[in-house]
Amino acid sequence: MGFFLMILLVLLLWMVIDLHLGSKKRNNSLSSQLQMTGNVTFIGDGDDFFRKLLSDVDAAVHQIQMMFYIFRDDETGHLVIDHLCQKAKSGVPVYLLVDYGGSHGLKKATITKMVSCGIHFSYSRKISFPKLFTSLNERNHRKITVVDGKIGYVGGFNVGNEYAGKDPKFGYWRDYHLRLTGEAVRGLQEQFVLDWEENHSSPTESIEPILSKGTEPITFHITNGNEVEEAFVSYINQATTSIKIGTPYYIPGQTVQTSLLRALKCGVSVQIILPMRADHPLVKEASYHYLVELIQAGCEVYQYMNGFYHAKVMIIDDTFCDIGTANFDQRSFHINGEINCLLHSPAFVAEMKQVIQTDLLQSERLDLKRLQDRTIGNRFVSPIARLLSPFL
Repeated sequence: MGFFLMILLVLLLWMVIDLHLGSKKRNNSLSSQLQMTGNVTFIGDGDDFFRKLLSDVDAAVHQIQMMFYIFRDDETGHLVIDHLCQKAKSGVPVYLLVDYGGSHGLKKATITKMVSCGIHFSYSRKISFPKLFTSLNERNHRKITVVDGKIGYVGGFNVGNEYAGKDPKFGYWRDYHLRLTGEAVRGLQEQFVLDWEENHSSPTESIEPILSKGTEPITFHITNGNEVEEAFVSYINQATTSIKIGTPYYIPGQTVQTSLLRALKCGVSVQIILPMRADHPLVKEASYHYLVELIQAGCEVYQYMNGFYHAKVMIIDDTFCDIGTANFDQRSFHINGEINCLLHSPAFVAEMKQVIQTDLLQSERLDLKRLQDRTIGNRFVSPIARLLSPFL
């Protein structure tokens, strides 16, 4: 008994030291901001996303670079693989990078199929020793596709049946994704190359065509477990009239929560859209305390009813819009690798406000009494979920 207790204590000490050093390293790392111009097309529907993505893949003549946090070994995943294999067999270099944690369900036979048809495949952020717990915890949450160096995709969609709206558990899948052309595509390609070379010994080729300036200024905010929280607080503090937030998870921590409460106190209208159902355990329970505080302060919280809501968006006044991969949770703020796009075009901001309004019409406003009258079980689990929120 004493031997096993000693082993347990050693493992616990190893985990605490490992996670502490990992957190310290992330806090000292630098985020990057790339300011470019591009042409932006919004995509909010899974069918539309995969149709456009695969059409661009089929038209590729020079190179395809693709990175996803989740790549399922299902019907939709194999559909994408089949299109990539066809291009690889035709002589187009194809690079596929997927997160080791998010895409661990890929079978060896599926990977063998990809490699045998010529796809350059690699996992991002594999588990390593001695930093076992840090490497398990730190995930690459980015979703980037670059075709021929001319067309780019970034946003919330992953590859799998649920994202195509084919999972009966979730039904219709609502997400926000961007298709980019113009010089901004180079910013996506540069980040893909960095992620690839971080995890793979052989470098990816870089196709660098001449790209025209786009019509809209775009700032990429690229982070690795740092500075998302600071950026979101900065955006919130700039608001004078309205803040609109869409997120699948609302576990912001006290810093962001305090900024939103301060904005409400100053008369700023705050609206938040969340999914009605959760796709991960404990995330709803972890959000209860924060949502009660916000609603009591005058925030309007809505739950999306027409399927699952996975969008990541914040709109400040009529001034700018942030769309990307970062959620309003502790993992995105302090652990994951993320990429967000800041857009200031009045026309695009107006378009996104209309998108939010459409989603609000398909949502139900969350009533304070319903939150306060939750079951005894939920009340018991809620503080435990908040304690575990950095790992959810």
